Amino acid sequence: MLYQFMGDGGHALAAAMFAALTIYILRSHAATLERNLLCAAIFMTAFWALHTAFGGVTEPLSGISESVRNAAWLLFMFVMLRRGEGRLSDHPASITVIYAILGCVLLLQMTAEFAPREYLASSFEALVMASLMLHMVFAVGALVLVHNLYTISAPEGRARIALIMAGLAAMWTYDLNLYTLTAITQGSFAELYAMRGLFMTMVAMVMGLGLRGGGEWRLRVSRTVAFRSFSLVAVGVYLSLLGFVVAAIEWIFGPQAHLIETGILFAALVTSLVLLPAHRVRARVHVLISKHFFQHRYDYRVEWTRFIDTIGASGAPLHERVVKAVADITESSSGLLLLRDDNGGLSVECLWNWPEMACAYEALSPHDAAALEHSGWIVDIDAARIGGSPLKVAPWMLADHGAWALVPLIHFNRLAGAILLGRPLVDRRLDWEDFDMLRAAGRQVASYISEAQGQQALEDARRFDEFNRRFAFIMHDVKNLVSQLSLLSRNAERHAENPAFRADMLLTLKDSVGKMNDLLARLSQHNKGRQEEPTAIDIAPIARAVAATRARQHPVEIMGTSPDALADPQRVEQILLHLIQNAIDASPANVPVIVHLGERDGGVTVRIADKGCGMTADFVRRDLFKPFASSKAGGFGIGAFEARELAHSMGGRIDVESRLGEGSSFTLTLPRAPQRHALQERAA
Repeated sequence: MLYQFMGDGGHALAAAMFAALTIYILRSHAATLERNLLCAAIFMTAFWALHTAFGGVTEPLSGISESVRNAAWLLFMFVMLRRGEGRLSDHPASITVIYAILGCVLLLQMTAEFAPREYLASSFEALVMASLMLHMVFAVGALVLVHNLYTISAPEGRARIALIMAGLAAMWTYDLNLYTLTAITQGSFAELYAMRGLFMTMVAMVMGLGLRGGGEWRLRVSRTVAFRSFSLVAVGVYLSLLGFVVAAIEWIFGPQAHLIETGILFAALVTSLVLLPAHRVRARVHVLISKHFFQHRYDYRVEWTRFIDTIGASGAPLHERVVKAVADITESSSGLLLLRDDNGGLSVECLWNWPEMACAYEALSPHDAAALEHSGWIVDIDAARIGGSPLKVAPWMLADHGAWALVPLIHFNRLAGAILLGRPLVDRRLDWEDFDMLRAAGRQVASYISEAQGQQALEDARRFDEFNRRFAFIMHDVKNLVSQLSLLSRNAERHAENPAFRADMLLTLKDSVGKMNDLLARLSQHNKGRQEEPTAIDIAPIARAVAATRARQHPVEIMGTSPDALADPQRVEQILLHLIQNAIDASPANVPVIVHLGERDGGVTVRIADKGCGMTADFVRRDLFKPFASSKAGGFGIGAFEARELAHSMGGRIDVESRLGEGSSFTLTLPRAPQRHALQERAA
């Protein structure tokens, strides 16, 4: 009698409290869909408490009003989640299925309540147990969804829903314990049912505190924990479904259920171990959450923080870090960096997880690079393959199926380079949000690269100054040596007694003095920057003269013929000296260096080929023409750099082809001189 009085009185008091909350919400809160659903859920809670007060607290199957109450709260939670942050998607299937499962559980509960007991007397006990199991499953799922709704909300919005979520968690936790104890012991816990009303009165007070201030019932979702919460909800639903399957198997198959359950559990475990660690599965889940949970694809604050942290990390080179930072935005698995070359085009500078490829000397032609600079557009490679892009890209990009997007790096309206992104793990089309995000990231990367290039230029200038200071001392020592040798030659000419010895020594010393004086004159002229204007010259005699000076050191063969070039003979000789000497240093003994004269694309070419060990693609891209970078022990790393600079000063260029184990070839290309008769007519 005492428990009945406590139960009836407690539920009546809870009904009064929830009814008062309903009136309070209607008066003090602005009319919104969320407010109306909250009001309906609280009203149905009041109705359930009032129904229980009149119908008794010891009747376990009088739960129709309880199911309606739970359905109202479930609908309120779903609408809050669905309308949070103004989502654009109409079908959030990834979370709708979770709420749908619990909705089906509620329908089964009400079906069990409506079942005519007088016709089910033989299976009434099984019906009661099924109803208890359904209540337990719903309580577990509802608690998981409450946790999900609270944890994925942004920190600034949690205060508005914290007490409401706490009240719901307390209500369903009490239900879970109540039905679990009843199902396990198969007894009647009159005291728990009686205390339920007083407990719900305290829940109403907690919710009332959360309703103060006319709170805004629009959920703001935190993207940071959405993936974890989704995983927790998925695990909860998975376990609930697994429990249902196991129970159904035991009911249907009886004694043979054990073997079937073992097989299903084994298959489920293997499937989980295979799918959960897979990067592609995780990427699909991320895409699913971003698509159905959020208005925007990217959490800009998080993405920008990760972008800055990746670029600022130590260890990897800057060029590799910037490629990875941009690729992480779109979850691309690879990328490569293209930078401006001396001809105005784009050449490959750095590869990140991109397979080595045989692309042209210029990854993007000067004309296409200028068009990319003028537009500043992100190039969708898939659209370019079907002719849907106004910008042209290189054929090798179209042929590579892994190429996905070309991001220009614009700094002060000037193209510093571009990043070619590989296809992400979950293939998709680029949209406007990708374009905006990549455009902003490209401008930021361009500033980093431009700053790094400026720092490198300053470092090169500093090292050149240091090199010039050291060379000034060398010139001073060489000058003193020349003076000493000159004095020695005069004394030897005056005092030597052996005429033959005197003549030989005299010739040797004069030759040394002449070479040293020539070196001093060449160095002095180079330091002053005086160079002859290019004229029409025949390169063949210069090549033969350089080959003759190196013939005692290593065999050099001259092949082919070429028309006159428009160049400076001294600069051409200096270039050939550098390139032929490098080829000799790389060639095995008795394997000649081949110098082939010819013409190509309207220019005069000199190709120096060796059969040495060759060079790697990374060394050619990064270090070959960089000053003070040398692969030879004791080398200054000036020869190739000076040769390229001298070629550029005459309007020419130097191209390189090299393969490891097969050798290298350097091709000097110079402008072709006008016909001699044309020059003579101009002179006349």
